[in-house]
Amino acid sequence: MKIAVVGGGIVGATCAYYLSKEQKNEIVVFDHGLGQATKASAGIISPWFSKRRNKPWYKMARLGADFYLKLVKDLEIDGYNTDFYSQCGVYLLKKNEDKLPELKELAESRKELSPMIGNLEIISKEEVQKIIPSFDNNGDVLYASGGGRVEGERFVNTLLTASKANVVREKVSLKVVEDKYEINGQVFDTVVLATGAWLKDMLAPLGFDVDVRPQKGQLRDYKVSDENTGSYPVIMPEGELDIIPFEKGVVSVGATHENDMGFDLTVDKQQLDAFGEEAENFLGELRTAQIINERVGIRAYTSDYSPFFGEVPTLENVYAISGLGSSGLTTGPIIGYSVANIILGNDIELDPRDYNIENYITRK
Repeated sequence: MKIAVVGGGIVGATCAYYLSKEQKNEIVVFDHGLGQATKASAGIISPWFSKRRNKPWYKMARLGADFYLKLVKDLEIDGYNTDFYSQCGVYLLKKNEDKLPELKELAESRKELSPMIGNLEIISKEEVQKIIPSFDNNGDVLYASGGGRVEGERFVNTLLTASKANVVREKVSLKVVEDKYEINGQVFDTVVLATGAWLKDMLAPLGFDVDVRPQKGQLRDYKVSDENTGSYPVIMPEGELDIIPFEKGVVSVGATHENDMGFDLTVDKQQLDAFGEEAENFLGELRTAQIINERVGIRAYTSDYSPFFGEVPTLENVYAISGLGSSGLTTGPIIGYSVANIILGNDIELDPRDYNIENYITRK
């Protein structure tokens, strides 16, 4: 079977990797790459404190966090380095620390289904400072040992390499040719559209409306003097700000959530400066840190903030995924894995009816 995966972000790369396990499949990944959310991300894997009432979303996020353990193990068995992912733990901060016991109780109640949450405890600022000397906060923090961090670009590059797929770095379109599909002059039996916020552009020429909009996200990387940041847990203050430490003094700060910027990919230093100044209140060493990189990506959201996946209505053997929003690094791998298994005829844990594609993709 000849399969095209359009989009080489977290969903497409995971899907291609697991499709490649069936050796009879020939896989081509088309990845324009411009504005890709995954490559502009440094993500936190810690969904267990979410109060979203959308139960199907939480199930996907919970299973998505769990799935990292399988995915990392599979890549290691195949001989690949997986230090793009680290189960480093997270510190959750609240402006009103009286809310921490309630959040701890919520996470404790979810431990039976998600044992990877690990150890949960409310600890003082002074205890955190034993691990992160320049940490500051007005009150206690909630620690979860099972939380993790992901370096998005290294993750997808590893998956694409491991898939051994032919990767074509071009912007492409989709044409129907009898019972098959043509992309970039090649004909395919099956197509996976993992193009994020660009899904609407892919399907509009074929007569479809897609309920997906873009959201701009910006992130800045710093180099601090402390080289031991690889052992730091992630810091999650209340609001949009996250502080994500990596190895050898690299710390990522972000990310913005800009709803009215369309597909704009320009860096807005004013916004990133504001994030940086806020982050300095929690990690003092950022005040003297060097800015080493700034990244911009485009997330995809649906009108009800829910992701979807499945076979595109009336297009047999064409599968589409979108709407993952800012939780894409948590939910993306499990969706990519699920779509690969649907194509391969295997059972999946997620119920596609909970993420019904027909609610978001309709004929014009």
